[in-house]
Amino acid sequence: MRPTALSDVEIQRALGTLHGWTRRNDALVKTFSFPTFANGIAFVGRVATIADGMDHHPDIDIRYTKITMALSTHSAGGITELDLKLANAIDEEADARG
Repeated sequence: MRPTALSDVEIQRALGTLHGWTRRNDALVKTFSFPTFANGIAFVGRVATIADGMDHHPDIDIRYTKITMALSTHSAGGITELDLKLANAIDEEADARG
């Protein structure tokens, strides 16, 4: 079954439960900060493993110690439940490692 894009109301409701995530056009976006470049890269590696397990992959922008994740389901043309699940999983990973 192909995922379907959430409505604007559903996205706004979901943003109320996601700490630090914002909507930028048709994507959920959050920037994470790390004490060192290596810590940020290690986080990206852990997120890659999570994303592979979900078969749903974020766009990742690496700027030294700042890692920005953008989540969108391109095949649905917007934000779907898959993006919300991945956002929560990424947050759990970030929280687990401090």
